Amino acid sequence: MSNSDIDSMKRRAPVSVDDCGMAVAANLVGDRWMLLILREAFYGVTRYDDIREDLGISRSVLTDRLQKLVAIGVMKRQLYQEHNDRKRLAYVLTARGRELGIVMLALLQWGNRSLPPGRRHDIVERSTGRPVQLEIVNGDGARINSDDIEIGLTSDN
Repeated sequence: MSNSDIDSMKRRAPVSVDDCGMAVAANLVGDRWMLLILREAFYGVTRYDDIREDLGISRSVLTDRLQKLVAIGVMKRQLYQEHNDRKRLAYVLTARGRELGIVMLALLQWGNRSLPPGRRHDIVERSTGRPVQLEIVNGDGARINSDDIEIGLTSDN
């Protein structure tokens, strides 16, 4: 490690955990099961038993995490009924939940780098089928490297 690397190391984060959006998000949906349940919802899997089967998750854990996702307003319960069957609950994304789409896509894009070729899934534009990628851009639309950004306190005014 060079002296310039040591000089650039910070002893404390510039934003307290209590005032950090990343920390708030991690506390709300940072649990592995919650992220996997959200993944299912983004793939369109909304029925309890289908989610449970896909994830191999216990009923108690799934019920607990779905209750939490509903409580924070990311998912909502929706009744459905198949022909000649009793009414059941599906769990669908709310508008607040759909806002997590960019986060989930960023995780997919990042995670794809750890998968071997042939097992990766592209993010594509629905109308054209052309691959897309998430990037950080400034107010002028110019691409920015993540090393060139910093997080600072802004005013809500």
